[in-house]
Amino acid sequence: MYTHVHERESARERVCVFHHPVNSSHSELSYPPPTKERERGSHATAKRGEESVRRRESEEKKHTSLIPSAGNFLWALGRGRKVRKSLHLFLAHLLVWPSFCFSPLSGGEFWGSEGIRRGRMVNNLTECEEEEGAANNQVVNTTCPLKKGDGNPKESSPFINSTDPEKNQQYDGKNMALFEEEMDTIPMVSSLLSSLANYSNLPQGSKEHEEAENNEGSRKKPVQAPRMGTLMGVYLPCLQNILGVILFLRMTWMVGIGGVIEAFIIVLMCCSTTMLTAISMSAIATNGVVPAGGSYYMISRSLGPEFGGAVGICFYLGTTFAGAMYILGCIEILLVYIVPQAAVFKMEGLEGAEAEAAMLNNMRVYGTLVLSFMAIVVFVGVKYVNKLALLFLACVICSILAVYAGVIKTAFEPPVFPVCVLGNRTLVWKGFDVCAKVIERENGTVTTKLWRIFCDSEFLNATCDSYFANNNITEIQGIPGVMSGILRENLFGNYMDKGAFIEKLGLPSVDEPDSMPTNTNRYVLADITSFFTMLVGIYFPSVTGIMAGSNRSGDLQDAQKSIPIGTILAITTTSIIYMSSVLLFGSCIEGTVLRDKFGEAVRGNLVIGTLAWPSPWVIVIGSFFSTCGAGLQSLTGAPRLLQAIARDGIVPFLRVFGHGKANGEPTWALLLTACICEIGILIASLDNVAPILSMFFLMCYMFVNLACAVQTLLRTPNWRPRFKFYHWTLSFLGMSLCLSLMFICSWYYAIIAMAIAGCIYKYIEFRGAEKEWGDGIRGLSLSAARFALMRLEEGPPHTKNWRPQILVLVSMDSELNVEQPRLLSLTNQLKAGKGLTIVGTALEGTYLENHPQAQQAEQSLRKLMEAEKVKGFCQVVISSNMRDATSHLVQAGGLGGLQHNTVLACWPRNWKQAEDHQSWRNFIELVRETTAASKALLVPKNISAFPSNGERFTEGHIDVWWIVHDGGMLMLLPFLLRQHKVWRKCKMRIFTVAQMDDNSIQMKKDLTTFLYHLRIDAAVEVVEMHDSDISAYTYEKTLMMEQRSQILKQINLTKTEREREIQSIADSSRGSIRRKNPAAVTTQLSVTEEPAASCKEEKPEEEEQLIHDQSTNPPTPATPQSPSAEAETPGTAVQMTWTEAKCDGEQAKPIGATTPEAIKDLFNMKPEWENLNQSNLRRMHTALRLNEVIIKKSQEARLVLLNMPGPPKNRSGDENYMEFMEVLTEGLNRVLLVRGGGREVITIYS
Repeated sequence: MYTHVHERESARERVCVFHHPVNSSHSELSYPPPTKERERGSHATAKRGEESVRRRESEEKKHTSLIPSAGNFLWALGRGRKVRKSLHLFLAHLLVWPSFCFSPLSGGEFWGSEGIRRGRMVNNLTECEEEEGAANNQVVNTTCPLKKGDGNPKESSPFINSTDPEKNQQYDGKNMALFEEEMDTIPMVSSLLSSLANYSNLPQGSKEHEEAENNEGSRKKPVQAPRMGTLMGVYLPCLQNILGVILFLRMTWMVGIGGVIEAFIIVLMCCSTTMLTAISMSAIATNGVVPAGGSYYMISRSLGPEFGGAVGICFYLGTTFAGAMYILGCIEILLVYIVPQAAVFKMEGLEGAEAEAAMLNNMRVYGTLVLSFMAIVVFVGVKYVNKLALLFLACVICSILAVYAGVIKTAFEPPVFPVCVLGNRTLVWKGFDVCAKVIERENGTVTTKLWRIFCDSEFLNATCDSYFANNNITEIQGIPGVMSGILRENLFGNYMDKGAFIEKLGLPSVDEPDSMPTNTNRYVLADITSFFTMLVGIYFPSVTGIMAGSNRSGDLQDAQKSIPIGTILAITTTSIIYMSSVLLFGSCIEGTVLRDKFGEAVRGNLVIGTLAWPSPWVIVIGSFFSTCGAGLQSLTGAPRLLQAIARDGIVPFLRVFGHGKANGEPTWALLLTACICEIGILIASLDNVAPILSMFFLMCYMFVNLACAVQTLLRTPNWRPRFKFYHWTLSFLGMSLCLSLMFICSWYYAIIAMAIAGCIYKYIEFRGAEKEWGDGIRGLSLSAARFALMRLEEGPPHTKNWRPQILVLVSMDSELNVEQPRLLSLTNQLKAGKGLTIVGTALEGTYLENHPQAQQAEQSLRKLMEAEKVKGFCQVVISSNMRDATSHLVQAGGLGGLQHNTVLACWPRNWKQAEDHQSWRNFIELVRETTAASKALLVPKNISAFPSNGERFTEGHIDVWWIVHDGGMLMLLPFLLRQHKVWRKCKMRIFTVAQMDDNSIQMKKDLTTFLYHLRIDAAVEVVEMHDSDISAYTYEKTLMMEQRSQILKQINLTKTEREREIQSIADSSRGSIRRKNPAAVTTQLSVTEEPAASCKEEKPEEEEQLIHDQSTNPPTPATPQSPSAEAETPGTAVQMTWTEAKCDGEQAKPIGATTPEAIKDLFNMKPEWENLNQSNLRRMHTALRLNEVIIKKSQEARLVLLNMPGPPKNRSGDENYMEFMEVLTEGLNRVLLVRGGGREVITIYS
């Protein structure tokens, strides 16, 4: 049923209009979302139509049974009743009516890729409306309320116990009222089951192509449901693809060359390989729905896009070369057995290499013509190929039956096919009719045509070939029959070199080794050097084609049942045919005839044809059409396989081959397939082409077995195949057999095929599209990762195994773009450590509201990581404030033993600005947290000046200022940086500082020895820093720092706290601070011993008392004190609080009445130098002296690495800490501040 759903845009109604062609069987729909206007309209309608509802109540009850059921709804259409439209909502006593409009899409597809679309809650009650139905194939427009149901009459509610059926109608929707708020996102099971039961992912197959070609106008025919069973859908197609040209053209020769025993081993080994592969394939094919695509789909979805693409392309090449092999077999049958006189390059009178070259040229000419014709047929329409498929299959079956009939006939009446042997050499039966030198007639002895071939005249005294003259002519029976006992002679092999005579064992022969035989074209010679492994390569293509059933999985009624049964039965049948053929050929046919590849000894007949009944032509014609059909099937299937790979987008350069004609025919893929097939045609030898496609098929089968083994061993929850007769050992054995056969057939072909697959794998890995198919390799990676993480949990890594596992903290702008992209450039330049990289950022807000922004930020991070070539993970954390979010990243980053040990964060460049006061506080807390977590911290200053990955430093130095030892990070980081091309040509210098009581000469010697043991090449210099008096500049810098600290404090206080703090500073500094305007600030502070009550009207965060402690300890920068103040209050603390009356008075003042004057007076304060905090003064002195020395030595350095001192334990000095860092690094272009994690990261031991 085709169903089109429309929505009435009325504010009073919400209905689905079904357009129902009576004869259709599929449907599709959409869901109109509810709107606020429609709901308001529904409320208004209910109020105005309350009386109308009462009048129609009985009619509504009568039609309610139609609402939940599509079946009852269609029954109502069939009855043709006309129901008037009415839409009303009972707000007083009706609950929400959840309704769903859901059915499969046309063509059997449902919205699996985008998620099943959900039904909407409908907050109104509707009646069905019908219009007059038309006859069959006419469209019926029907309006019906959206309602849940499966087409069955409503049953009594199991949740609302009521025996009144009419009363039960009122509770419709109440049964699931618990889930009513989620009905718009979660579908009901009843609506889901119908779509799942009817699900069929049908690709556009051959039938759809035919319908598209025959389509008249723009109207498409409906896609018919799949109706193929096991026999027609799997078994017979597999038979047609497996039985082919090798059976008819090379099987007898293989038995004659290798002997019955070795030929049977080859057949058993190859058939066992395909049987094991079929078992693995059956397990994969029954583990869910497998659309068309066959082995490519199964491998790609089981082992990932890299393996799938690589093996898929190899399988495509194998199928393409198979087409070339079938065409060459077709031409061989045509020119050798049907019409030899049609050869363009004549072989009459040619010998050896010349005859062989003429034959190959004929194959190339006719092969190209046949390939062109077949490509045109496939291009014009695949329907012709499919219509002839059954005919080709009938030819194969008839030919095989003729062979078996002929074998039975040989038991009591063998066919007459004499073979002429000279000595023990088999002669080509051509140009003579009697196998004798002379014959007796009435008038005497007469020479035969055979005499004239080897002698210079027909007379008895003629000069003849020496071997002809010295050996006798023997005529033997080519087909002695199954009861003759010839099997014993054919049990063992008889391998020959190229050009060797095919000899009859047991006959006498007088050889003349010194003289080369003349007229070698009269003998049956070996055209190729034969050996066991070559026979394997030639034979294996005859057992391929087992994927024919899985390729048709979309056309099967029950693919999970038909594929295993049909495929295994087909392989069993063909294996029996091949094995019995080996035994029957060895039991019925003479060995010399078996070794005669082209039947030259039996008057040019096809060898297997000599065994057939009623005529050899049955086999010749049957095999000819069989090879033609197989070639057409290859040219039809290979382009579609290439098109499937191209449309998956995993190989970028193949995307052009995903396009085709309007009906989906792969035009460009067909063109490429024909070109590749032409390469096989130009090889022109079936024996040389067969090993090539054997490689590709064996590789494909090997990965099918690997996929099954991996999935079985991983035991993933999704691995639940219906086919239960599999085991990972069988898959592993099949994989081993495939790999062994690859190297048995041809080791160099195997290496080439694996190299091609490897190159394609790496290409897809680096350049291909990223696909997530839930493949087994991903599961294998997860299992390996879990195992490795569990091993890492055993203990911390040894110092030799330590590497920087970096957590990179970046910030995002308002557009969710990274503000410091060079931070990732620096991360990339440190990647020589080969450690973990996590790029994290924080967003402020709540997770529920900001989840889309988090996803966008994650995408932005991934793009930047790809651009900067940073391999790692990204993580976005949402928290109510940035401080907590950064803390979460530091604490929770990584997993198990694979956690970050180093944090990389930028220096807050605008920390001095008033609007950015929170950033430096967060930064200092980050320093404290990394220290507490024993993690190293890297802080690049002036990150914008750091080089990008594309820049190169041709000279310069990386200077390391090693002041304190905190684990050796300062030594390791320059080494890692110099591994990158940006810093590779920079030299490393290490500076250390010597005090007055240090021996600088010994320090330099020890440091040089230490670097030697560390295997680090660097220049060493010891800088002496003598004690000096604190300069006036230092005092001035300290004074400015403390003033700035006071200002920063005021910025962060509330209005009330700001007034308190200013008053406190003013009072505490009265004795030592000169004021330009003493009356600027009015002191309104009362000092009490008792804590005053808090203000009644203040906010909770302002209710805390502000306590200023003054003690004899050195004052902090936040509360500078004078010596007089210290003398007044030795060892005591004065609590200065605000009384309730004072609070009320302050609140009554206008905003800003006191603050501006107070802040102005604060700027006018000039503390004396001797009253400065002595600790701050000493730290400022150290920072200035170090900066002076560093500027002198390293101002021109490309990068300066410096120990980063820790922040003060007392948070009141945080502002001063930032100032110290600024002074320490002032005047340097690129600085990397390094703070170790408290453990050794570098060692002198091996």
